[in-house]
Amino acid sequence: MRVLVVEDEERVAENIAAALRENAGQAVDIARSGADGVELGRQPNYDLIVLDLMLPEISGAEVLRAIRSRGQTAPVLVLTAVAEKASIVSLLNAGADDYLAKPFDLGELLARAKALIRRGKGVSHPRIEVADLVIDTIEKTVTVAGKLVELSPTEYRALEYLSHRPRSIVSKQVLLEHLYDYNWEHHSNVIEAHISNLRRKLNRGGSQWIETLRGRGYRLLAAVPAERRAAL
Repeated sequence: MRVLVVEDEERVAENIAAALRENAGQAVDIARSGADGVELGRQPNYDLIVLDLMLPEISGAEVLRAIRSRGQTAPVLVLTAVAEKASIVSLLNAGADDYLAKPFDLGELLARAKALIRRGKGVSHPRIEVADLVIDTIEKTVTVAGKLVELSPTEYRALEYLSHRPRSIVSKQVLLEHLYDYNWEHHSNVIEAHISNLRRKLNRGGSQWIETLRGRGYRLLAAVPAERRAAL
């Protein structure tokens, strides 16, 4: 998944980004001002936005209102030093999904971030089960018919992303945007390589799990019976 962190304190921003990348496997972009937060936050390819309230140029509350007014539907986790009930209620009414008071524990931030992303995808449980394919989003493990499948971090993230859209075609460009941050040189052939490896590892049991639609993208064959998958 891809996360936007809007935080002007460099050390805090980098610590949050490092925790999300290393412990949650997220691609992370950082905006260091309210203006940058509005500019990046209006883009639709984020699965979560972590937003500090005290920002230069434009406050976090104004950023929140701006991105919601422009159609941003990603969950927003607000970081705030203000604990008054009225202020929190105002933030939630403006479109925030959750808040965390500063100073905060990175472990709690990670737990809340993961929960918000799952909720945003309509997944209430940390285990995603598609027939005999099981993805544990806490342990970051994948099993097929009870057998552990060893995946690289990027292969895992690609599979988890597809599993949230089991009946949808996901283009290579969309996968690129969700798997990598803006520092990555985007080349679509890297996605082809990851999907090829992912398909090979998942298909050892004989069934096909990922369908390639030429010129359109990829789709997890969640709704296809096992016997039909095996014939594809």
